[in-house]
Amino acid sequence: MNGVIVGAALVRDGKLLAQQRGWPADHAGQWELPGGRVEAGESDAFALARECSEELDVVIEVGARVGEDVPLPGGKVLRIYAASLVSPGGEPRAVEHRAVRWLGPDDLDDVDWLPADRVLLPDLRALLS
Repeated sequence: MNGVIVGAALVRDGKLLAQQRGWPADHAGQWELPGGRVEAGESDAFALARECSEELDVVIEVGARVGEDVPLPGGKVLRIYAASLVSPGGEPRAVEHRAVRWLGPDDLDDVDWLPADRVLLPDLRALLS
């Protein structure tokens, strides 16, 4: 079993895309980067592109790693990659989440991040600067 969860630091016009969880109940309302589990046989980049297509209905280009792996419960790790939109005029939409929001560097502390994503805020802030 692959214990890697990938996330996209999707940046446009100096802002980072975050999405608000609707579930599970103990995390509903909290914010996270788009992404999800790397399935067997998938590369990190392929999994991230698939997840962004499923969750946001967009096509992305996956770039360089952002920050270090963040340990998650159950021996998993969260691994973040910079990403950009490649779908012409495609606006990310909340397919599986409550909402999506573009956050500037000064907005990053305004939302209630999931703990694993919060660890990466210094790296995300550096990416936006």
